[in-house]
Amino acid sequence: MTRPLDIVFLGLSLSSSWGNGHATTYRALIKGLRENAHRILFLERDVPWYADHRDLASPDFCELGYYSDLSALIELYGERLRTADAVIAGSYVPDGVALIDRLAALNLKRLCFYDIDTPVTLAKLDRGDEEYLALRQIPLFDAYFSFSGGEVLARLEQNYRAQSAVALYCSVDQERYGNTGEAPAWDLGYLGTYSPDRQPTLERLLLEPARRLPAMRFVVAGPQYPAEIDWPANVERIKHLAPADHASFYSRQRFTLNVTRSDMIAAGWSPSVRLFEAAACGTPIISDFWRGLDELLPDGEASLIARAPEDVVALLTDLPDSDRLAVAAAARKLVMSGHTGAARAGELARALSQLPAKPALDRISA
Repeated sequence: MTRPLDIVFLGLSLSSSWGNGHATTYRALIKGLRENAHRILFLERDVPWYADHRDLASPDFCELGYYSDLSALIELYGERLRTADAVIAGSYVPDGVALIDRLAALNLKRLCFYDIDTPVTLAKLDRGDEEYLALRQIPLFDAYFSFSGGEVLARLEQNYRAQSAVALYCSVDQERYGNTGEAPAWDLGYLGTYSPDRQPTLERLLLEPARRLPAMRFVVAGPQYPAEIDWPANVERIKHLAPADHASFYSRQRFTLNVTRSDMIAAGWSPSVRLFEAAACGTPIISDFWRGLDELLPDGEASLIARAPEDVVALLTDLPDSDRLAVAAAARKLVMSGHTGAARAGELARALSQLPAKPALDRISA
């Protein structure tokens, strides 16, 4: 147990899960930190697209503050940033490059980065796209916490000059996610915002099986899907699903599908928060393949890897129910023992406590 820490996060959003996976990731992590008496302030840019879709405007597990621009941020929260044990900026924050420069100028005790999109970030940097992080800024961070583990960590330190790259996978809120006991409504479902690079896999592993199995029921939940997609008649569409409804959604599926973005497949070791959520709800997971999945949820034991429509059709029609439930139980056991918000919060707190704080004299004189 580390001593209680005062931590400030500057992330994409905590208040709204609309169109992003960051909010649920931050919520599980910060709830875990709060359970161990750490003091947390989360700061997010007040933007209309999240303000109009807030599903957690007043969290009871941390302070939540908004800022309109970077000058307002420093004016309102500058003193809290300076006195915090650690300040953690997140990926995809609006005006992220300018934000990080402003934070670095404050000479904070510990300045860190939490990349919930590591493979996407590195692919963007490789092509000169510095939307929310500049290549020159990576050495500034006392620790670079990464959504991806495995070989990605060595790349961050060797190729991008990170001082210390630390895996900090997504996690699941163990209090919110569990099987609800509801009767199955769908044979296979998928939860995720539309992404052009995920759509071919969704087509291959859900829509095509739906066409081949017209008597079975399928569902796709998530926003921003183009109107021109040809949805089979037996595929139900849910445009947005609030986090409060996720457990019920997963519990009503015989199987759920995990689809991974191409950058994350290429990087490997990049489990999505949806993977852990589904496992916590005791729903068997059919997933595309990526390096590292077998280490987290072994194929055939705690997950079911599919590469073609035929694989999915065979699982839906031929897998004995006892085997299906055994896979789900194995995945749940693994996730609840090592991938909850409480477990991840412990990893973060220990990592932060091991980082030397910049001496006060250095910070004052800088």
